[in-house]
Amino acid sequence: MAPPPRWLRREVLVGLALGQFVSLLITSTGFSSSELARRGVNAPTSQSLLNYILLALVYGGTLIYRRQHLTIKWYYYLLFGIIDVEANYIVVKAYQYTSLTSVMLLDCWSIPCVIVLTWLFLKTKYGLRKFIGVGVCVAGLVLVVFSDVHASDRAKGPNPLKGDLLVIGGSMLYAISNVTEEYFVKKSNRVEVMAMLGVFGAIISGIQISILERQELRSTHWNAGAILPFIGFALAMFLFYSTVPIILKICGATMLNLSLLTSDMWAVLIRIFAYHEKVDWMYFVAFAGTAIGLVIYSYKGKKKIAEENAQVTEAGDEEAATGNRAAQVPGVGNDGAASNKEFLSAATSSR
Repeated sequence: MAPPPRWLRREVLVGLALGQFVSLLITSTGFSSSELARRGVNAPTSQSLLNYILLALVYGGTLIYRRQHLTIKWYYYLLFGIIDVEANYIVVKAYQYTSLTSVMLLDCWSIPCVIVLTWLFLKTKYGLRKFIGVGVCVAGLVLVVFSDVHASDRAKGPNPLKGDLLVIGGSMLYAISNVTEEYFVKKSNRVEVMAMLGVFGAIISGIQISILERQELRSTHWNAGAILPFIGFALAMFLFYSTVPIILKICGATMLNLSLLTSDMWAVLIRIFAYHEKVDWMYFVAFAGTAIGLVIYSYKGKKKIAEENAQVTEAGDEEAATGNRAAQVPGVGNDGAASNKEFLSAATSSR
């Protein structure tokens, strides 16, 4: 039986599917935020608080149950939590000052930031095919922006310069957060990273709410129409944060950010089928272009596949040799074998 084409490899399909899953989750958080804004609720940090509490309870409880010690110092997680909380806050805040079109376009700034950061700090190598994939994805989103300008989104906002600067700053923080999380996930494990992000994210959010949003929460009329979007936003963000580490381990931060570009296009489809709105034909061209760009970026050539297979083979040979030495040396046994199994797993999952 002939092997499947390279672009149908399991990790490619899983990465693409998970990328679109988190893109849909981000779309649902956007609709929840829009509903809250429509009802006059302006509390971006409060929206994220419940998500961080869920992360702390679920993954923190798992960490305690396993009696697992931290593999990364707690103050690194504190810095990670600050960056993540403020990235969410700044981008949501930008919608008060600039137009949706500007936010969509400038949010793409996170992609070149991620590429530079992963190249500098994670030593990720990018070939010509990767850059072509990135270019096609960004071109697809630019089509969406042009479609908005051509149609109806001509509002500039009360303070466009301030809003645009907020989006650029938030995009850079998102890039730092994604790359940091990719490093943590590959060095430690998903449960520990999510647990610590939940704990410190909840603490930082609580402090920020007490300073910036206390009056807003007091003045809000809490009924089902306000509470349900809050809960929906938190659940979607919890699933998003739980899935992101898997994507980062399989595909990396750049693939994650490219996948999130399609969230605006999923929003268009929801507008068509749920709200029966008419949209410009360029949306569909943009969606197809972004999908093609994701496939191009995910594609692995023969050389890359051969390198990965060589890594796995080398790791397997080393494990067998270590196992033989452990059988001959008193006091060396399961610990050495377990260590090599971890190395084999890491080599198999590497990009």
